[in-house]
Amino acid sequence: MPTREELIEALQSHAPWNQHEGRMLDRLLDFVRTHPDCFSRSLQSGHVTASAWVVDPSRTRALLTHHAKLGLWLQPGGHCDGDPDVLANALREVSEEAGLSRLKPLNEGRIFDVDAHCIPARGSEPAHIHYDVRFLIEADPNEPLSLTEESHDLAWVSLSAIPALNTDQSVLRLVERTRALEPLTPANAGA
Repeated sequence: MPTREELIEALQSHAPWNQHEGRMLDRLLDFVRTHPDCFSRSLQSGHVTASAWVVDPSRTRALLTHHAKLGLWLQPGGHCDGDPDVLANALREVSEEAGLSRLKPLNEGRIFDVDAHCIPARGSEPAHIHYDVRFLIEADPNEPLSLTEESHDLAWVSLSAIPALNTDQSVLRLVERTRALEPLTPANAGA
C-alpha cells in the first residue's frame, strides 16, 4: 500500500471482526480521508501507525513486547514517519523492536485489524490518537530476539496466556481473530 489512496481502498475492503472494530475502522477511514498528512508524526491530533501481530508457524503463540512507555504487553509497531507503505512500516518495526528478519506476511499482506487509541501526553507532546493498521505476520520463534530501549521485555506468549497479561482489549481481539483462522494442517502449512 504505497499511497494514501491505496490505504483508503484497503480499509474500505477490510471486514471488521466485531462492532467495536467497525467503529475503529470508520474513525480511521474518516481520519485518512480528511488528513493528507495522516502518516506524519507532526500532525499533533493523531497519525497513522503500523503494527504487526506476529505469530509462530503453528499460530499458537504471538510475539509481544512489554512497552516501556505504556507499561502494557502489546504487538510490535510504531510510527510511519511520513511513509504511506503501512505494511513495510509494520515489518520494519518488528525488525527494529525485536531483531527479527525472517518475516512472512500472511493473509496475502492484507490488513488484519485496525484500532484507534489515545496516547497520553508526555513532555511537550500532547495527547493524541494512534490510528493503527495491523498486519498478520509469521516469524520463526527460534530466531533470536533483540531487546531495545522501547521495551522492558519481549516474549513469545501462548494465545491462552495472553488474557492474563497486562494488555488491552485490542490485543485480546487479535487473539480471538487468530484462534478463528483456518487450522494449520500439513496440507496448508506451506501455503
